[in-house]
Amino acid sequence: MRTQRGLMFWVFWLAACLVLAFITLPLLALVLHPSLGQLREAAMHVGVRDAFLVSLEGAALSTALSMLFGVPLAYLLARQQFRGKTAIETIVDLPLTVPHTIAGIALLLVFSRHGWLGPAAAHLGLSFWGTFAGVVLAMAYVGLPYAVNAARVGFEAVDPRLEKAARSLGAGPWATFTGVSLPLAWRGVMTGLTLCFARAIGEFAAVVLLAYYPMSAPVKIYELFLQAGLNQSVAASVLFLTIVLGLFWALRLLAYGRRVERVAQA
Repeated sequence: MRTQRGLMFWVFWLAACLVLAFITLPLLALVLHPSLGQLREAAMHVGVRDAFLVSLEGAALSTALSMLFGVPLAYLLARQQFRGKTAIETIVDLPLTVPHTIAGIALLLVFSRHGWLGPAAAHLGLSFWGTFAGVVLAMAYVGLPYAVNAARVGFEAVDPRLEKAARSLGAGPWATFTGVSLPLAWRGVMTGLTLCFARAIGEFAAVVLLAYYPMSAPVKIYELFLQAGLNQSVAASVLFLTIVLGLFWALRLLAYGRRVERVAQA
């Protein structure tokens, strides 16, 4: 029995190594491809720097909007039982299943200048076709499910008796939510923030269809690939990947750092 158990773990470790190699080898090939001169040239390229800023600012704003509107929905799904709840959960997950080219076309039909909501938005001074607002909108559309689902899991992990205890001590609904529910579910909320940001900053298809300009980093890298070939696009890709991984690592530490420290101390 012990021999069979040991064999099973060896097989599992082999599968794990294959998965890790499948993920890391293409990235390693990417990182090792450009020379320092090519990286320097890409970093000095004004269009590349501007595209990086568009992606970073757009992802940050879309993540903030996703959390602002997604956290209340996540709390409702975690705490309330009502008719149609499954349908709402399915709708929330739709951007995960719809190809992002289709999502971009759908957004175009609603938010372009002649779309369903385009003229009404124009009266409010908003334009999504070919604007930074369109970049943010497309990023928020693809990132929102991650924000809602992770936050919902966080709220579901909070014992409802703690909220009832707070209410019995005189705390109102808002005070209970902000003082008990949200702090205890913060790890789930931060996980949603991290995943939402990571999904948003790398979005290409939905963004390029709704707002080709101003160019986000993925759109600019694709343009470099078409116009200048592999070397320039690879160098820009490595720079952008370095920034994204650094931010993603920082967000992961913010969400899980304390837990990791406690496990290490134990």
